[in-house]
Amino acid sequence: MRQLILNAARRTCVSTARGRMLSTESNKDKLVVFDTTLRDGEQSPGVTLQTDQKLVIARALSRLGVTVCEAGFPIASLGDFEAVQRIAREIGPLTAGRVDGKEMIICGLARCKEEDIDRCFEAIHEAPRHRIHTFLATSDIHLEHKLNISRAQCLEQIHNMVSRAASHCSDIEFSPEDAGRSDHAFLVQALEVAIEAGASTLNIPDTVGFNLPGMYGKRIRDLIKDTKGSGDVIWSTHCHDDLGLATANTLSGIEHGCRQVEVTINGLGERAGNTALEEVVMAISVHPSMFPVTHDIDTTQLTPVSHTVATLSGMAVQRNKAIVGGNAFAHESGIHQDGVLKHQETYEIMRPDTVGLTNHDNLVLGKLSGRHAFKKKVESLGYEIDDKETLATSFTKFKKVADSKNVIHDGDLHAIMRDVLYKPESDSQFSLDGLTVVSGSAANTCTATVAIKTPEGEIQVGASVSNNGPVDSMFAAIDGVVGLNVEIEDYRTEAVTEGKDSLGEVTVLIREANSTDLFSGTGIDVDVLKASAIAYVNALNSMKSFKDAESDNRAPMKKEKEGLL
Repeated sequence: MRQLILNAARRTCVSTARGRMLSTESNKDKLVVFDTTLRDGEQSPGVTLQTDQKLVIARALSRLGVTVCEAGFPIASLGDFEAVQRIAREIGPLTAGRVDGKEMIICGLARCKEEDIDRCFEAIHEAPRHRIHTFLATSDIHLEHKLNISRAQCLEQIHNMVSRAASHCSDIEFSPEDAGRSDHAFLVQALEVAIEAGASTLNIPDTVGFNLPGMYGKRIRDLIKDTKGSGDVIWSTHCHDDLGLATANTLSGIEHGCRQVEVTINGLGERAGNTALEEVVMAISVHPSMFPVTHDIDTTQLTPVSHTVATLSGMAVQRNKAIVGGNAFAHESGIHQDGVLKHQETYEIMRPDTVGLTNHDNLVLGKLSGRHAFKKKVESLGYEIDDKETLATSFTKFKKVADSKNVIHDGDLHAIMRDVLYKPESDSQFSLDGLTVVSGSAANTCTATVAIKTPEGEIQVGASVSNNGPVDSMFAAIDGVVGLNVEIEDYRTEAVTEGKDSLGEVTVLIREANSTDLFSGTGIDVDVLKASAIAYVNALNSMKSFKDAESDNRAPMKKEKEGLL
């Protein structure tokens, strides 16, 4: 399989209308884009994705052109296992929108333990193309203080467990955790053992984001030079952003021989995050002559996928984030504005439409627009509307928003479609049925009354009076109905587009009292108070789903996962 991936790259590549800006050179390798948003990305504090949300993201990744989707950590819980299994069954066979016509490889993560590897294969094997990714730490600090094993025991475990994985399938990836701080000579030994045992991809993680680009690139170069059998495997990067260098280190890895990159959408991940897929892809696209690789990513899908992941994860994208941030193509300086108006390339190194900002937020629809125009427009933004019910629901919401706004922008349409398409479909959810807030400066008090539809279908009313503003009174009223004791960790509100009639997008991060597990929810509405109430209810639903899952072992071991990359 690895040879097929590499051989496919040796062709003449051209720019296309869909945004795959590839090199015109014919002697380049095809980059394997390994997305770990659903595994490493979900390790971010506050990110808890439900199975149907993971399916939405996996489907979007397939259409984006991702080569490998690391769908999860099957041994972690029954819920993780079932999510990976459904992705393998339902997303694994898809080829729509994929330039090479091949299915996305569905990958599962496993520690170097028999039960992990067997459970992983059980979850992924129904995908037409599947991979087992197993790992074991190789740095002395991890061997001594975390695993309590010797170097010899480490090598034996790598051999036995990679061999076991290879007995299940032919596509095996091995990662020496904390490779960035491992002794070079011992790391070479470990990698040679993995190759001999059947590994087809070797991933070199900078687990704690310690390396500088020169250090990481040299390590890759030296490992390829010194490791026996290095030419028979694909070498991979996996970089963390603790020093803000994840993308730079990844690009350095490519320059020094890596042909796979492990990345996440929006750089989501543990601590400061992982390498951002969109940054690596666009660096190669903007500088095709500087890199020995091409890619099959449909860059016009980058912004829609970024929005999807941000909404479902509750992790908002900072406005000055490269490529997909709200300010990425904004120009405030008069000199810059004048230059862009005269010639776009004076201050923009890529076109907004190249990364999926269709019409760059020009107004195209209004309250008189019809269903056909609406459907055509949202499909051009990257959303699938494949059934009449979804079209009817989204069009009704569009009309409701259009009635309260003078114009509808692309940002509004993204928000509408995310709100309609990406809500968890579960009968065990609370939902906001009604809201009244009375606030005034005279008495310095706010009163909120909420109507909440319970999982049993009943409408329950709650009310609260607060001296801390309308949001506090709303949340207290909701608490009275739902009956969960929570603490607010973060509350963020952002205008989706410009103007006083913009949709408001609110993200709430909560935790249960006496717990460290964080849960997020997002709400979208023209009324920012209503959006706040929706976001809070969605966060409570996320917490409730996690608590329900704990009772039948479906909850992921968020804080107890052992030494993940």
